Amino acid sequence: MRGSLVIVLSFVVALLLSVMPMPEPVDIGRPMWLAMVVAYWVMALPHRVGLVAAWLAGLATDVLYGDLFGQHGLVMVLVAWLMLLLYQRIRRFPLWQQSLVMIPVLGLAQLLLLWLDSLTGSRPPTLLFLLPALVSAVLWPWVSSVLGALRRRFNVV
Repeated sequence: MRGSLVIVLSFVVALLLSVMPMPEPVDIGRPMWLAMVVAYWVMALPHRVGLVAAWLAGLATDVLYGDLFGQHGLVMVLVAWLMLLLYQRIRRFPLWQQSLVMIPVLGLAQLLLLWLDSLTGSRPPTLLFLLPALVSAVLWPWVSSVLGALRRRFNVV
């Protein structure tokens, strides 16, 4: 029970960080907090956190942002699915190599989000739309370390 609470609270913190106010010039590179948390828990505990948890977390993001319902759900399912395909290899990598793997995973998520946004009529004009994937990959070692410490501290298995 306590382990489930830790996982849910980490999702809640990621959602709060996703909507935290940031200065306008920095906001374009806002890290993909929820995608990183989903990726970590799917990689660490694939038997507990999977596609359904990712879908629900994405739907919570849609409600929070007021976006098209299911848009972020689909993106989070893509991240979870890619991590489920790769988690046995990625877990063995050092954190800096995991960061390099996270660039294409999160980049594909951003490209899917760009495509879905273009279907609804709002389309960013530049490739700066991929900047959050790069920023998130740089932050991955710290996010992974913090979540790993929480997992060990509260014995989440």
